[in-house]
Amino acid sequence: MEIVEDVVIVGAGISGLATSLGLHRLGIRSLVLESSDSLRTTGFALTTWTNAWKALDALGIGDSLRQQHVTLDGNVTSSRITGLQTFQMSFDAKGKHGDHEVRCVKRNLLLEALANELPNGTIRFSSKVVSIDESGLFKLVHLADGTVLKAKVLVGCDGVNSLVAKWLGFKQPAFTGRSAVRGYANFKSSHGFDPLFMLYFGSGIRSGAIPCDDKNVYWFITWSPSSQEKELEENPGQLKQYMLSKLGKIPDKVKAVVENTELDAFVSVPLRYRHPWDILWGNISKGNVCVAGDALHPMTPDIGQGGCAALEDGVVLARCLGEALLKSSRHETKDKAGEEGKEEYERIETGLKKYATERRWRSFDLISTALVRELEESPAQLKQYILSNLGKAHEKVREVIESINLDAFISSPLRYRHPWEIL
Repeated sequence: MEIVEDVVIVGAGISGLATSLGLHRLGIRSLVLESSDSLRTTGFALTTWTNAWKALDALGIGDSLRQQHVTLDGNVTSSRITGLQTFQMSFDAKGKHGDHEVRCVKRNLLLEALANELPNGTIRFSSKVVSIDESGLFKLVHLADGTVLKAKVLVGCDGVNSLVAKWLGFKQPAFTGRSAVRGYANFKSSHGFDPLFMLYFGSGIRSGAIPCDDKNVYWFITWSPSSQEKELEENPGQLKQYMLSKLGKIPDKVKAVVENTELDAFVSVPLRYRHPWDILWGNISKGNVCVAGDALHPMTPDIGQGGCAALEDGVVLARCLGEALLKSSRHETKDKAGEEGKEEYERIETGLKKYATERRWRSFDLISTALVRELEESPAQLKQYILSNLGKAHEKVREVIESINLDAFISSPLRYRHPWEIL
């Protein structure tokens, strides 16, 4: 069975639903395909920074989510080795674009807020995409149940293992060598935590705890597992005990958050990212196909921008694509040669190219910043990263770098003064 659709979005995650809602606000219908039988809430929660709230406001759901989540006052960083506080930052200070706004948003509430604003029938669950073909100006999207969708526009929001990104020529995201376990604890009464982003670092392990509201606290732990530790992934009970043993000298109150979390949350997830240079040279869009969210810019969680960037993608993509589709609806879609839809196709292609141009350097910047943050915490990883990027350097050069002690591997950001400031 072949069904014609204007816009097909693969994946009902943050970027997929944000794109669909952005188009809906412009009066444009889309179909969102989701392989699972319901909205997926993997990850439990995410830190939403100022850029995310601007996107949520643009989509019309910012205020409802604000009412369900507390505003964070600041960031407190401590050593898990000594237990001493090493850094503190207030979020009250103004940023380059105005006041900061930071909250920890429960992922299920975010996805539900996006989905509830969409017309009935927009999301098609249990719809796994197995292949993509071309038919003239259309893309044929083949589903596992035998359905074939004929799409004027195809948007891949299908995560780190994106089939659409693969079709565009992107390589599989690289593994960082680190894994993460995430969860949140629900307290029957108030948990008593101040509204702070609490971080703990040391010896390659980092963890954090962040209040979402008065009764829920989100937490995460990232580390580089050995081959023996990877065996724990099959046993949630053992993994929980192992995570508790790795927390170090953190307050008992924070440790209790992990202890009060249900076992089904203890799933180890390998962290992956796309090489920044793949973003620069890759096809973010091609013809009437593009990617957004983790399908475009999977990144390490070190700057907490994965979900925020996905919301940005949705708003920008809806605007660029909306301009093309609304303009097409006001013009004839038949050229001199009689090929129906050629002019519309060209407008769509132009709109997606505009989106790709806007998001390329933004994605590059975020991935690079997150990657540098990760490597700064681990001299051994920084050394291996440098060695892996030497390319066809002379073997003696490689030997010199390999012989250098780890304490020499420190990443220093390079800065300059704008020439016009000198004048």
